Amino acid sequence: MPSTSCLLLPLLLLLLAAAAAAGGGLSAHEALFDAWCAEHGKAYATPEERAARLAVFADNAAFVAAHNARANAVGGSPPSYTLALNAFADLTHEEFRAARLGRLAVGRVGATLRSAGAPVFGGLDGGVAAVPDAVDWRKKGAVTKVKNQGSCGACWSFSATGAIEGINKIKTGSLVSLSEQELIDCDRSYNNGCGGGLMDYAFKFVIKNGGIDTEDDYPYRQADGTCNKNKLKRRVVTIDGYSDVPSNKENLLLQAVAQQPVSVGICGSARAFQLYSQGIFDGPCPTSLDHAVLIVGYGSEGGKDYWIVKNSWGERWGMKGYMHMHRNTGASSGICGINMMPSFPTKTSPNPPPSPGPGPTKCNLLTYCPEGSTCCCSWRVLGLCLSWSCCGLDNAICCKDNRYCCPHDYPICDTVRAQCLRANGNFSGIEGIKKKQSFSKVPSWNGLLELMDQ
Repeated sequence: MPSTSCLLLPLLLLLLAAAAAAGGGLSAHEALFDAWCAEHGKAYATPEERAARLAVFADNAAFVAAHNARANAVGGSPPSYTLALNAFADLTHEEFRAARLGRLAVGRVGATLRSAGAPVFGGLDGGVAAVPDAVDWRKKGAVTKVKNQGSCGACWSFSATGAIEGINKIKTGSLVSLSEQELIDCDRSYNNGCGGGLMDYAFKFVIKNGGIDTEDDYPYRQADGTCNKNKLKRRVVTIDGYSDVPSNKENLLLQAVAQQPVSVGICGSARAFQLYSQGIFDGPCPTSLDHAVLIVGYGSEGGKDYWIVKNSWGERWGMKGYMHMHRNTGASSGICGINMMPSFPTKTSPNPPPSPGPGPTKCNLLTYCPEGSTCCCSWRVLGLCLSWSCCGLDNAICCKDNRYCCPHDYPICDTVRAQCLRANGNFSGIEGIKKKQSFSKVPSWNGLLELMDQ
């Protein structure tokens, strides 16, 4: 069985070290917490914050120890999965849920959590009898590396891109990591970026747009942003449609996964989900869907069937970012509601040829800035821009004083101190002052201060 993805030293060794340290004045929990902080590079701004996080950590450590102790208990049914003090061990379960969960289905989803008019998957010829006993799309090269959504509630976009990446590999032989940020920024008809969304709507967006850009070209920023319309036109991978697997039909879900990776909604609200380490997760957990993941296969172990689930919480969770979830539980909705909302994209057409570069950025009819830069108005009269300047940053934010620009991931202009801010108040680093001459037909040497993110 794969090692735990939290990359933490084995809990037993840490506890032994903690016990030894306790003789030197540290409590067992403090020593364990120090080792955990060192492993995960955690530091806290004040002694009070550290003390508060230590208390949370100690509570999580007790929860982990109590759960795992059942595996060694005499009699009863030991758990089929274990927990660990992973990268989320200093968060209360309420904090964890607020940051990572509760933002799946929004907009006009309706009571069934489906988009209207979606084609329904009817199964494969031969039904369940025709599918293999086990499937792992990772071994067939149809799954990209595990990604990390951070505190942005855009799990839906990761599930959707994962499904598109899978069918693209199956149909074209090429595995391309696709842009969640494009979906977050540009797919706004029903989806709401970090505020939530639904995979069906993401598939509809990609179909309507004629494709989706790559992760490398339109990288993830863990925050809502303005749609980059130049990159929106870089349609690297296309799909032609999508299908919904009927709710609570596990046999049909199995047949769908046998042909490609499938997007699903689940309930990730169980506390054990936060600290999951390895094994076949069998709950208990509710079925109120609040998270989106990707099923990339299935198998059996020790007489117990499971789904192979790719999550979007990074490699320091679960089995290097993956979880095995109990399959064939006897409940129609499946473990944590996994059978309730499956869907997958379909692809029959080849991808378009590579898109040409965007060329110069057009400011107005006669004014252009170089490729990769942003037009900013440097002189405005009665709402009309009479002179343009060029910010040497792609998709930059033009400050309202008409003198400065900021990187898109530091979108708040502090013109008094000539700095750019993130939404959480952190300052960007300043690389230097560089004049950028505009390509305006009006003679001008108005420059903008570039505040570069180190």
